[in-house]
Amino acid sequence: MENGEEITVRGMYGPDVTFLGVPRVELDALDGLDVVFVGAPYDAGASHRPGARFGPQAIRATDYLPHDGSRPHLALGVDPLAELRVADLGDVLMPPVDTEGSLRQLERVVQAVATAGAIPVILGGDHTITWPDATGVARHVGWGRVSLIHFDAHADTGDTQFGSLYGHGTPMRRLIESGAVRGDRFLQVGLRGYWPEPPTLAWMAEQRMRSFEMTEIVSRGLDECLTEAFEIAVSECEGVFLSVDVDVVDPGSAPGTGTPEPGGLSARQLLDAVRRIAMSVPLAGIDVVEVSPPYDHAEVTAFLANRVVLEALSGIAWRRRKLAGLPVRQPDSPLLEGR
Repeated sequence: MENGEEITVRGMYGPDVTFLGVPRVELDALDGLDVVFVGAPYDAGASHRPGARFGPQAIRATDYLPHDGSRPHLALGVDPLAELRVADLGDVLMPPVDTEGSLRQLERVVQAVATAGAIPVILGGDHTITWPDATGVARHVGWGRVSLIHFDAHADTGDTQFGSLYGHGTPMRRLIESGAVRGDRFLQVGLRGYWPEPPTLAWMAEQRMRSFEMTEIVSRGLDECLTEAFEIAVSECEGVFLSVDVDVVDPGSAPGTGTPEPGGLSARQLLDAVRRIAMSVPLAGIDVVEVSPPYDHAEVTAFLANRVVLEALSGIAWRRRKLAGLPVRQPDSPLLEGR
């Protein structure tokens, strides 16, 4: 509660669960944490299939292992949920009938988490939420001092959506227009398909955005594209915001999403890329969006999103070990010593 106003709830669309059993935290007790989960159960910005409001619950809960707040990472030799001080704030109260109020509320919560010294990990929700997510981080790190690495099939740089400034097709334009994120520090990975139209592409070029379309990724290789993206992302910026739309992955591996586009990354490519990003650059915030459980099959999309989060946190834990001068395990090392 803030000034008598309810800001967060334990579970807006379901039971009270935390991400894989990590401790619960309240908004007035964030000090001393490294990572804080924030649910953003909002899908009023979806242009096609809804259901992403149920994404936070699915990402938190979907797993075949006990919800014991521990996940040792085989390749990196870290347990991010145990080594990092991690807690779950619950869901931001985001009624779909109040778009501006919901997005403003989310921004306030994300800013509070970042200001407390923790990395906010926002579980979406449709991609509209990246506007308040990255804005909240930028208000702490510095206006225009946060770069953004954006995995998506779609650019999300539309001017309006159904006549509105708010929607999952417009957040990246809003971020650049506000100055929260510089256009020339905006990296997009995985674009493909049949949108946006030429005028929007021209606007993106004017902002000096860098978009790695799937044809370029296939031609050059994802690793080479990421290396170029990292060089841009860390230049003249103090932190990197990572936004992962699950539709960047081919819908054969991620069917539970609102706007599926065939021909995307494999699940393996996305997980490897997210891990490498977290190991390589100073992440200041993360969101994982567009998981729509009503369209999922056998929870495969929710499992993927859950693992995206774990790869990111494992990379963060590994990077902190390395920066502290502690021994680290290389991900391509043999798992068993001497074999």
